[in-house]
Amino acid sequence: MTAMTAMTTRVADGSGAHGAPGAAGGAQLPASVPEPAAGRTRGLLRTGFGLLGPRHGRHTLSVDDLDTLTLPIGDDGVVIGVDAEGQPAVLGLNRPTPYDVVLIGGLWTAQVFALRAAATGARVAVETGRAQAWTQLVHAMGGGQNGLAVYDVGRVPPQGASAGTPVLVVRDCGMRPPRGRVVSGPWQSVLTLLPYLSPVAPRLLRQARLVGVQRISPGEAGELSRAIALPRGDADALPTLADGLTLWCADRDRQYVMTQPTDAEIGLLGTPRRMD
Repeated sequence: MTAMTAMTTRVADGSGAHGAPGAAGGAQLPASVPEPAAGRTRGLLRTGFGLLGPRHGRHTLSVDDLDTLTLPIGDDGVVIGVDAEGQPAVLGLNRPTPYDVVLIGGLWTAQVFALRAAATGARVAVETGRAQAWTQLVHAMGGGQNGLAVYDVGRVPPQGASAGTPVLVVRDCGMRPPRGRVVSGPWQSVLTLLPYLSPVAPRLLRQARLVGVQRISPGEAGELSRAIALPRGDADALPTLADGLTLWCADRDRQYVMTQPTDAEIGLLGTPRRMD
């Protein structure tokens, strides 16, 4: 007798995998059950399917109807605004790999960013030297108990990011942010806010996977265009950008996005503005 035959024989006579009686083999049927039905029920119990339940028709879909199904793939994340065609611009922050973002712009945009990231389920840790500017957001989020907490510069503790609890670290540390103790990693993205182009900007731009630029001076636009190889047209447009409008750059991709606040965001933060 082969090993497979021996195993089949043990299951058939009600023995467990180790020769002991299995739970299914020990099930007792009422004496009133007819013998053919009893044998069929014992077989179902031994194979692990349990007793038969109610029968329902199968849900079927014809081949012709398959084309009508549309499922969103790869567009999950934070809605940061609308693009030139009026379509939602979505940024996927929760990633299994490190992701660094630099925003050269205003506090208003960074705070909207933080609110929306928290709304998607991410925990937001804000490292800032102006905690009072974030106090209203902390109170609105439940005093730091519901996804947003504020720390002094250099005092952000390890966040314990994971796929189930992704983290966004917002660094609002002025023109010359020091090197952060908590850096980007799996499921932990870092957004660094620069109010203007500063001497440390080239280093941060080299590290960043994504760069957002709001209205800056013509001199800064020229310097930035050399740092990230902006076309002349985009460099000329930067000093004229409206409040709430951001040029997002990733590798060779560029997209203008207008951040349109909700009524709740306007009530909390006011209308879009470049200057703080």
